Amino acid sequence: MTEAVVDDILVVLPPLLQALEALSHVARYLNPPDFDRVMVEIGDPDRALDEARARLTTWPADFAHIRIAFDAASEAALASFAGLRAVQRGEGDLVDVFRALRQLPRALEALFPLAATLPPLSEFFLDPAVQHDDALLQRLAATAGKEAVFHDHNEIGNRGGFSLYVPEYYTADRSWPLVMALHGGSGNGRDFLWSWLRAARSLGAILVAPTATGPTWALMGEDADTPNLARILDLVRSRVAVDPSRMLLTGMSDGGTFCYVSGLERSSPFTHLAPVAATFHPLMAEIADRERLRGLPIQIVHGQLDWMFPVEIARHTQDALAKSGANVVYREIADLSHCYPREANVELLRWLNG
Repeated sequence: MTEAVVDDILVVLPPLLQALEALSHVARYLNPPDFDRVMVEIGDPDRALDEARARLTTWPADFAHIRIAFDAASEAALASFAGLRAVQRGEGDLVDVFRALRQLPRALEALFPLAATLPPLSEFFLDPAVQHDDALLQRLAATAGKEAVFHDHNEIGNRGGFSLYVPEYYTADRSWPLVMALHGGSGNGRDFLWSWLRAARSLGAILVAPTATGPTWALMGEDADTPNLARILDLVRSRVAVDPSRMLLTGMSDGGTFCYVSGLERSSPFTHLAPVAATFHPLMAEIADRERLRGLPIQIVHGQLDWMFPVEIARHTQDALAKSGANVVYREIADLSHCYPREANVELLRWLNG
């Protein structure tokens, strides 16, 4: 790597990662009444990123793939900030905020292939709790360059496909825990994969992020999604060694609600359920198979500030499921609105691992 390329990486990578962390902060703490305050909290990392990009030189062709990834991630991050700034100026609404934040996973997807060769990026894609775990870092270094993210008919706009993360240090000589993570309404699995990848990479888990067959999960009418999830699970299990005693079905919002719809079925293969920011009707507990519910580990994660599904719903759900025999863990997060709490993932994996 030439000195000029190294200098450019040192110029652009820190502000790029700071911009992505700032966007993650907005996504995590997005509560409509607090939007302006949250935007003030993050400052203006987009300005620093824009200034850094202007200083970049021409790179040799051998390093074009790094430059292309940096450019794609930077453009996605700046587009996200542009959308957020417009709403700050009164030129949009909450829908525009969500639309702007869709650029964040696109930036992460562009950068992740470089984690194998750029240590700061590898650290960025780890949970803070394990960023200095020497044994993990050695395993990652020993498998640098191994393909880890795969997509099966899961381009943005496609329905019914899935994205898959297999830890770089995966070996088939033991069975691995599996997480199937379901996106929220109008979302897709390719983007939602990035809500979970850090935790799966940090603790060692197979991660599957499917996309619903319709505009959202089959919460009413004919259920085409449960058979599709079974198909996807069978396909993944045919390729990697999955521990049948540690299979988590989790999801956000509509995806969390579908955890109940599908995961409470008697034939469900999932050993643990973890709905996040989900809704629930007491009839679900009454009509669910009693044998399936008895002792079933369920962890409910909900925010006190949730404006779409008020927290009282989650509290009643805890009571209904516990009375029906489920082994319920309830986590109520004081500063969480209707957002995904990425910091909960490591604890969910530790719970799954017993």
